[in-house]
Amino acid sequence: MEENNEKVNSTSFESLDILIRKWREGTLKEILDDWRWIFSYSLRYKGAIAFYLVLGIFSTTMGLVGSIAGKYLIDIITGYQTSKLWIMVSIMVGSSVFGLVFGSLISRITAKLNIAINNDIQADIFDKIIDADWMAINQYSNGDVLNRFTSDIGTVSGNAISWLPSIVIALYQFIASFLVIMHYDTTMAWIAFASAPFILLVSRFVIKKQREYGKKMREMSSEVMTFEVETFYNFDTIKSFGIADQYSGKLRWWQRKFRDISLDFNWFSIKTNIYMSVVGMMVQFLAFFYCLYLLWTHTITYGTMTLFMQQRSALSGSFKSVLSIIPSFLTSSISAHRIRELVELKKETHIPASSELDEVAADGFTVRMRNARFAYVEGNHVINDSEFVAQPGEIVALVGPSGEGKTTLIRLILGLIYPQSGETVIQASDGREVKMNADTRHLFAYVPQGNTILSGTIAENMRMAKEDATDEEIVEALKMACAWEFVEKLPETFNSKIGEKGRGFSEGQTQRIAIARAILRDAPILLLDEATSALDVTTERKVLKNIIQQRPNKTCIVTTHRPTVLNMCQRVYRVLQTKVTELSEAESSRMAMDF
Repeated sequence: MEENNEKVNSTSFESLDILIRKWREGTLKEILDDWRWIFSYSLRYKGAIAFYLVLGIFSTTMGLVGSIAGKYLIDIITGYQTSKLWIMVSIMVGSSVFGLVFGSLISRITAKLNIAINNDIQADIFDKIIDADWMAINQYSNGDVLNRFTSDIGTVSGNAISWLPSIVIALYQFIASFLVIMHYDTTMAWIAFASAPFILLVSRFVIKKQREYGKKMREMSSEVMTFEVETFYNFDTIKSFGIADQYSGKLRWWQRKFRDISLDFNWFSIKTNIYMSVVGMMVQFLAFFYCLYLLWTHTITYGTMTLFMQQRSALSGSFKSVLSIIPSFLTSSISAHRIRELVELKKETHIPASSELDEVAADGFTVRMRNARFAYVEGNHVINDSEFVAQPGEIVALVGPSGEGKTTLIRLILGLIYPQSGETVIQASDGREVKMNADTRHLFAYVPQGNTILSGTIAENMRMAKEDATDEEIVEALKMACAWEFVEKLPETFNSKIGEKGRGFSEGQTQRIAIARAILRDAPILLLDEATSALDVTTERKVLKNIIQQRPNKTCIVTTHRPTVLNMCQRVYRVLQTKVTELSEAESSRMAMDF
């Protein structure tokens, strides 16, 4: 316990130095801005915070009353003055019960408020992340976004409610304890006052060493975690290469390094704890012997001495509590800043007129790209001055070598990214056009590259696309995607469990389930991005025929490395060297035959 207190003291002193440095550098305003953002959520619960504050002060007051009652109770017993014994016993017991009840009530209120504000912030941030511009949010790794969404929001919510009441209550306890001691003896009050900052000042000498070890521990912990995550993520590859023993050896090597640093840090902590405990005991003995002197000279009673020792400890504890809030203040500021970076990302484009297209959705839509130019990095164009069109009732293919821009073209069509010049639009049967944006996306069903199956049942995966889909609709979609032939043989058919990333099913089976999910959505436009790569040629052709037969006016766009279905397509575009060009019928036929 003493060791933990000294670590808190060291961290508090270091944090105080940081605050002073920030003020001198002129960057303290950033911290205050972050906290203004935090308080924008806290203010929603200002009534509960005020109630929490009142309860905290009342509970602290009851604790002081109990200590004073204890002092008089000891005096009564030692002086054999029993006339007020039961009054003091009642006060002491009552204050203890009050303290217990109100302490429990505060704990309950704090838990409720923390959960409420955590959910409040998470819900707001989730909506903002989901609505962030694709290019903007992709500056951050998924792990970083997830860490901010969970860890940083947890840090903020944990301090947003309690920070202000905690510092007010700690300051109240500090001042009240000091005044209680001073009421009985001024010298003792100043000894008690000096003990906490004295220990704090002495601890400054060990801060540097603690930081060095702490940094090594954090870095080593991160490296071990990275090794473990990468190992389990690439579990199949490690087993396939037959190098499991090699990785077992690596784990033990990392364990030895972590053990050595941990034991070094432990030995340093033991020595530091001994040193700081000796210093703390010296101050404690000073107060104790002073109390004995006062007792010997009959200046104070036994009860007063007990009160002094209790309140000296309370004074030191409240002083540490105030200072321990500074690291939380800084940590919350850092976390708030990281969250605000996500909140302030550029938002997606929303065009309200997009919803007006729903009334003519049955007629189908034409997808057009005109003179589009796009680059992820300025000066390095992926799509350059290109045209594209796909009309209702057509299957349009996008072919070309890997990495030439087919998936980028799909993103432009979905309105995830926007051309730097030119435009991509959706055109209704009555001639109305709307630029691709977040609000046109509901008119698409999309099957991306890779495995997009989630853990759960097949039906749960299917209902991602249509939440209210009936069992009959699910079966029909599975049939159209040529998936029912294996699903109906499962013990629970479409209610059978499917593992993460489709574990327990072949790649071709998971692809057909993903296609069935898109079919179930029954959107006017279907995008298949290498979605039939694991299917045999016969199944691939059958699936595409079923899709067009489902709705004759459906617009189907397929990207593929396998031009075996090109003779089914009304139009074929090749993406090569940043250009999207339409192939002639002869070129398409020749490409299909060459394959």
